[in-house]
Amino acid sequence: MSPAREVELKLEVPADSLTRLSRSSLLQAVRKKPSKSATLVSVYFDTDNLKLRNKGLSLRVRRVGRRHVQTIKQESGESAALFARNEWEHEIGGRQPELDVTNDPALRPVFNKNVRRGLKPIFETRVRRTVYPIRSGDSEIELTVDRGKVEAGRQSTPLCELELELKRGESAELFKLARMLAEEVPVQLAVKSKAERGYSLVAGEEPEAVKAAPVALTPDWSRQAAFKAIARSCLHQLVANKPATLRGDWEGVHQMRVALRRLRAAISLFADMLLDAQTQEIKAQFKWITQELEPARELDVFVSRVVKPIARGKPNGPGVAVLAKDLQQRREEAFARACAAIVSTRFRNLVFDTAYWIEAGDWTRNPDDLTRLLREQPIVGAATDELRRRWRKLLKTGAQLRELDPERRHIMRIQAKKLRYASEFFTGAFPGKKAVRRRNGFVAALEKLQDALGDLNDIAVHARMTERIVDARDASGKQREGRATKAFAAGRLSGHEEARIASVLKDAERAYRGFTKAKPFWS
Repeated sequence: MSPAREVELKLEVPADSLTRLSRSSLLQAVRKKPSKSATLVSVYFDTDNLKLRNKGLSLRVRRVGRRHVQTIKQESGESAALFARNEWEHEIGGRQPELDVTNDPALRPVFNKNVRRGLKPIFETRVRRTVYPIRSGDSEIELTVDRGKVEAGRQSTPLCELELELKRGESAELFKLARMLAEEVPVQLAVKSKAERGYSLVAGEEPEAVKAAPVALTPDWSRQAAFKAIARSCLHQLVANKPATLRGDWEGVHQMRVALRRLRAAISLFADMLLDAQTQEIKAQFKWITQELEPARELDVFVSRVVKPIARGKPNGPGVAVLAKDLQQRREEAFARACAAIVSTRFRNLVFDTAYWIEAGDWTRNPDDLTRLLREQPIVGAATDELRRRWRKLLKTGAQLRELDPERRHIMRIQAKKLRYASEFFTGAFPGKKAVRRRNGFVAALEKLQDALGDLNDIAVHARMTERIVDARDASGKQREGRATKAFAAGRLSGHEEARIASVLKDAERAYRGFTKAKPFWS
């Protein structure tokens, strides 16, 4: 079985780009068509300690004309970049919630007596909604534009969202419109609902780095449905970390890279049904943005974990302070490069192209009989085979860990990383307490091995970085001034890292032995 989904795109527009939105060719064209408009005022309720939010729920009462509609929403684990929610909606008699109309047993433990007594209005959204019909090719699409603000007491923030929903026709037309708009306006996939925006305003929260969320799937899902859910989750993580990164949060860059690694790992896990040219082009775009983000992360780790501790030491030797300052400047330049990449039109197009590829790409329509059967195969069997194969491969490689050179240890690290991502992706395919207990132990052992192998890889990366620093040249090709002083300091950094190899290798061997004792959770 596969969950049914409406094909829709929810987009958000930065407040400083509303004028550009109004002048965009899409808005200029649809304004010539008949439209429907309404003012929507939605009041959100919760307790003083935000018990509903902590349970992943939102409760609102929306006034539309003289009608009042109560809605309870729950974010689902597989919602990712294109949102899908569990939703309970009822028309009620007034402005106050009427929870008795909701008979779902799943909600009863949440809305107990204490919660009911403590409910009160905490923020509201007030938007002017305009709905335009669009015909693109043979497809019928509905464009909804919401403009207004979120208010919590004396605080408020502007709100502008667009939704493109396919009513009839081809999904490609939907994404074509979104991509056309992205060429003119810095729109992006909306990863925060109106409720989440309101809660952030109430709590005074700044954008923070977002880690990977669990992927909700069940053993009877097809491989195609499972891959879509996994890929949506990865894309959600990528887009959700853009605000934190632009705010200057280095962890945001790291999590964007993690999202890309998870997405590439997912493609590897389902490679036999992703053999088309479009997938290859998407992978090339992932490689581009990874290369734009990589220097910032590598320099941040090098400066934070190696250079700064040595620079703070006494005595720190000649040239260390000079080198630290030089590396700090390089680090900031690399971060600026990463930020420039993620606000570029190319990145916006990458996101929309990826969303289309996930939902309705060429791989979903490949008529080859074998590929179609692979798409329809239940995920539980495919997941079992993939996990077992990668587990055995890692065990075999790890048995020779001490004899491996840095390049082969790097390959082993990638094997461990892909097995860990697969274990996280396929959690839902193996329900039951025993499987969950085993999976937790398996992943914990795998994380220790991955961390140790990652530390060994960092040492190799840092060695290459120190070589580049010493050989750095200016724009004319001449050696930079102070080469001898920096070479001395760089040698000290290299010596510090090389001295750690034996200890870290022992950690990796210990972690590998622990991993060999972890029981597979898929059998």
